[in-house]
Amino acid sequence: MATETTFPGSTAIVTGAASGIGRALATALVERGAHVVLADIDDVGVKAAAEELAGRGGKVTPVVLDVTDAAAFAALVAQAADESGRVDLLFNNAGIGVGGPVRDMTTAHFDRVIDVNLRGVVHGVMAAYPRMCDQGSGHIVNTASLAGLISSPMLTPYGAAKHAVVGLSTSLRAEAAAHGVRVSVICPGVIDTPLLDKGNPADLPGGVEFPNGRKLLTKSIGRAYPADLLARDVLDGVRRNRAFIVTPRHARMAWRIHRAAPELFQRGLPAGLRRITRLLSD
Repeated sequence: MATETTFPGSTAIVTGAASGIGRALATALVERGAHVVLADIDDVGVKAAAEELAGRGGKVTPVVLDVTDAAAFAALVAQAADESGRVDLLFNNAGIGVGGPVRDMTTAHFDRVIDVNLRGVVHGVMAAYPRMCDQGSGHIVNTASLAGLISSPMLTPYGAAKHAVVGLSTSLRAEAAAHGVRVSVICPGVIDTPLLDKGNPADLPGGVEFPNGRKLLTKSIGRAYPADLLARDVLDGVRRNRAFIVTPRHARMAWRIHRAAPELFQRGLPAGLRRITRLLSD
């Protein structure tokens, strides 16, 4: 069971903080005494989150940020560092879901998810990592997914980007250790957030049938895990400097099975997908 972790006086930046995992992480950090910069492209949502968290422990600062804008991300990190003297924690959490049959997609579907889910993480790393190296400390925590560790049919663009985030994180972790900087990657299973109920971004080309994300994932992996419990697990993993933070139990089990017998796991996917498709159509 995770132990209580405190971050008094730490400065943390959380992207995608207006809802879902980001909001849960921001809440947990504030309640543990951190100064949290809540960053999100959703102006109304991030301000509402900041109002809700005010007075619950640490300081909160809402900022509107599009993570695909490298210059804006760099400016945010610079401002946080100037105001606090340092940046201790960066949670690269902002992300979107893109799914459906690849045969019906265009490159625009891949471009969008790569821009947000991968380049958004790269922009955060490039903004904060050099500063953390100069400080001789800091922790970068990148949100990937169980889809970044195992195959995820019907979520191919999402899975591709999340696999890249895992590779980025583990490779950077090896380099960063020499500078006193830590890097972890979060690979959660099915988490109960609004993302489960969203389809593809509305401005992408039509004709792509995105299955009910909540039903697809819960039937294939397991029951949705509350975001506040995920945040608890993540902060415990940060305290322990875990390279991989894989939670909840259903995600760890799937990952272990995949590592133990990857070929067998892969061979079972087509039949499993057909079964789940039939269940979704009922």
